[in-house]
Amino acid sequence: MSGFKLHGRNINSIFQLLGYKENDISRSMAWVLSKCGSMLEIFVKDICGIVSFKHENVEICAQEYDKEGSGITDIEIKNDKEFFIIVEAKRGWDLPKKAQLLKYANRESFKKSYAKNKVIVSLSECSKEYAHHNLEIKDANGFPIKHVSWKDIQDFTAAAYSFSSNSEKNLLKELQVYLRGLVTMQNQNSNEVYVVSLGAGKPKDCSLTWIDIVKQKDKYFHPMGGSGWPKEPPNYIAFRYQGKLQSIHHIEGYEVSTNPHKAIPEMPDREWEPHFIYTLGPAIIPSKEIKTGKVYPSGRVWCHLDTLLTCDTISNARDVTKERMVNI
Repeated sequence: MSGFKLHGRNINSIFQLLGYKENDISRSMAWVLSKCGSMLEIFVKDICGIVSFKHENVEICAQEYDKEGSGITDIEIKNDKEFFIIVEAKRGWDLPKKAQLLKYANRESFKKSYAKNKVIVSLSECSKEYAHHNLEIKDANGFPIKHVSWKDIQDFTAAAYSFSSNSEKNLLKELQVYLRGLVTMQNQNSNEVYVVSLGAGKPKDCSLTWIDIVKQKDKYFHPMGGSGWPKEPPNYIAFRYQGKLQSIHHIEGYEVSTNPHKAIPEMPDREWEPHFIYTLGPAIIPSKEIKTGKVYPSGRVWCHLDTLLTCDTISNARDVTKERMVNI
C-alpha cells in the first residue's frame, strides 16, 4: 500500500485529515459512535448503565448550537425516552469549568427532555481519579457529571471490535490510530524514569524520614498534579540524595489518597489534598556512581532508563533524553 503524507506528516487514519483541534476530535468521535453500534452501546452503558436500546431511535449531533445562549455542545447523544448525553471533549489534561457545565445543564432542550437518564460527560486525557478530585462540580443543577478519559475510549474501541462488522472494524482501527496521535496516556512499555530528590528530613509530624519511607516501607507519595508534579503515575521512579543517584524502582501499584496514614501508619492521621501513593518494586542499584550534575537541589527531571544507567550524571541523562525526544 502506498504511503501518504500531508505537509510532510505521515497520514495513517482518515481522521488525521481533519486535524487535532478539539472540534476535529469531537467530530471524529461522534462519527464513529453514529456508524458503529457496538461502540455506541459500550459508551452508553458506561455512562448510563443502559444495555439495550434501539439504535434507530438515537440521534448523535456534533457542535450543536443553542440560540438561548448556552453555547455549542461538542457531542449530543439522545434517545427521547431513555437518555440524553452531552459530551464536552477536551484535548490534553484539561477539564471543563463550572460555568460551562452549568450552561449545558440549563440548555432548554436538555432540561425539557423526557429522557430518564440525563448526563453531562467530561472527556479528556485526565484519568478518572484525577477528574474525581479536580472537577469543580460533580453535578450541575441536579444532573450528574461523569468523566471519561481518551484511554477509556481506546479501551471501548478494542472491546467493540470483536462485535462489529468488517466496515465497523475498519472505522474502529482508524479511530485507534487517530487517538494514538492524540493521547499522551501512560504507556506501560515506557522506559521514562521520573527522578526526584529525597531530603534528609521528615514529613511534618511523621516519625520516618523521606529516605526511610522509600527504603523501609517501599512507598513514595506526591501531590496529584500541580506545581510540576505528574498527573499520571510514571512507570519508573528514581531517587537521588547525597549528591548522586541512589536507586530506580518500577512502580508496582498506586492509589489516590487524601489520608497518608492509611498507607503509611507513621504518617499523621489527617486529611490533605489528593496524593498519589506509590508501591515501589525492588530497587535497581546503579553499577557505577552517577552524580547529580547540573540539576537544582530540589529539581525533578525525566530520563530514559538506559541513559540513567549509562551516563555519568543525571543532568547528562536528562539532556540526552531531551535530544532523543526532539528527534522523534
